[in-house]
Amino acid sequence: MNFYVPRGYTLQQKLGRKTHPVVINFHGGGFTLGHATDDARWCRILVEELNAVVVSVDYRLAPEHPFPTAVEDGVDAILWVVEHADELTIDVSKIVVSGFSSGGNMAFTVPLRLQEELQNEMAAGEERRESVLLNVRPPLLKALSEGRIISNQNQCISVKTVVAWYPSTDYTRTRDERRATQAERLDQQLPAVFTELFDESYLQPPTMDKSNPYLSPGVAPDHMLASLPQDIIMFTSEWDMLLKEGEDFRDRLLKLGKTVHYFMVPGVPHGWDKAPNPLRETPGVNTWYLKACKQLRKVLNVRFSTRRFSGFSLRDRRLSISTVSARKSVDRDLIMHNSSDTTNTAVTTETDLKAGSSS
Repeated sequence: MNFYVPRGYTLQQKLGRKTHPVVINFHGGGFTLGHATDDARWCRILVEELNAVVVSVDYRLAPEHPFPTAVEDGVDAILWVVEHADELTIDVSKIVVSGFSSGGNMAFTVPLRLQEELQNEMAAGEERRESVLLNVRPPLLKALSEGRIISNQNQCISVKTVVAWYPSTDYTRTRDERRATQAERLDQQLPAVFTELFDESYLQPPTMDKSNPYLSPGVAPDHMLASLPQDIIMFTSEWDMLLKEGEDFRDRLLKLGKTVHYFMVPGVPHGWDKAPNPLRETPGVNTWYLKACKQLRKVLNVRFSTRRFSGFSLRDRRLSISTVSARKSVDRDLIMHNSSDTTNTAVTTETDLKAGSSS
């Protein structure tokens, strides 16, 4: 786990003030490549604009660790952060989950898996990966409101909002079907050698059900999607083979009454914001990152803040070490809380879409 923190953070820790929102971020790379530092620019802007603590997760990668390992590591990361909220001086009522590409997929699937993880005790000797793959335990059967859960320890775990950048949402669609949606811009798509590598590495065994909600949130049952946070912030790319499934997922969330702040970045391919030269950022990237932060400030009700940041990595607190303590510390017998209805609006770069309307 890599941490990015605001100026004065050490003093806040000494004073014991829980004043910082926390953003838990998942990098992209097809669940096969990448590192927690890949999104450093995004993390820096979150720190500056939100005065947030940002935790970028180095989840385990395929092929050594296929589905659903990444999702399980994401759940572990949230549990660990909540368990250590006091020492991290974070406000657990302001948890944001963000991610890019495959990490954007995790921005949806990790909160879904978190709900189910906290709702159900593990049976004695039950192997977690097999329970997900073979559906030993059925998915969550009751909808929760706005992702809000509270344990018997009266510790609230609330994912306030999701920020997903060009996410993969539906693995029931083949790569050929996805590419066909961008037939006029095939030159802008990831080469097949990479997408085949990603799928063959992560989607194991090959016969697995690709409609699994922790893999394909776009086809998850309505009662599971209802448990996602009320506010969803989503960015897609005009020349991306994942654009169509992103638009379809947006429409599903709208019909469920979610507030979807949706932006399609024109004239760019998948992964457009990741410059090959780490010292030279992609033109326009800060504009779109700041647009996301503007929405986050509204959702989190935080003031505008421009601050210097520092980054550090707690290598002694990697997921492999912290999972046991995180799992033991959270009671899975929960009390569900309802909240009042809100008006739901999807925001695009040009128009507002009301919940339930078509785009």
